[in-house]
Amino acid sequence: MLHALRVGLLLGLALLLTGQLARAESTAGERPRILVVGDSISAAYGMSLEQGWAALLERRLQTRWPGAQVINASISGDTSAGGARRLPKLLAEHSPDLVVIELGGNDGLRGYPTSKLEANLSFMAEAASTAGAEVLILPMEIPPNYGPRYTRSFRESFERAATDTGATLGPFLLDGIATEEQLMQQDGIHPTVEAQPMITDIVQPVIEALLALREAS
Repeated sequence: MLHALRVGLLLGLALLLTGQLARAESTAGERPRILVVGDSISAAYGMSLEQGWAALLERRLQTRWPGAQVINASISGDTSAGGARRLPKLLAEHSPDLVVIELGGNDGLRGYPTSKLEANLSFMAEAASTAGAEVLILPMEIPPNYGPRYTRSFRESFERAATDTGATLGPFLLDGIATEEQLMQQDGIHPTVEAQPMITDIVQPVIEALLALREAS
């Protein structure tokens, strides 16, 4: 409930600022840099990078922010621990305005302790914030066969990490997609090419809201 309220407030504030930002865009020449640190869901597994949601997002953002860049540093099979190790160097190299953290799915599938997942997510969020970036944590879901206790703890890890660090908890990227067989690859884990625009539809409003608020501050 809290993260949904936060996202809703962000979207509402962004709408209020639309007129102001539209005037500013013509003169400010903003070129926001969005760093995506994720796993195979963001690394366009089973397709070309240009077909993935991150590349689609970049092209969409450029209609509002010409020159906007989405730096996709996602690696298939990566875990939250891997992301935590890689992030400091990525921050120094790219100086992003917004960091999108899409990790944790592989932690869950391997049954890693949720306390470690939460600690890694929190470390990444704090590192990105300290570097001056806005932070968006994208939660993941795991199959119910892991049991209700682990599944609940896994889900809450994302919520606690966002709350404790002041990051924004975004929507589940595969909401309405993971349960549709025709939108998933044969492994039942990775979305198809056809699902990529739908994923972009899910995450784009929150990213635009964060960029708009940052631009107006």
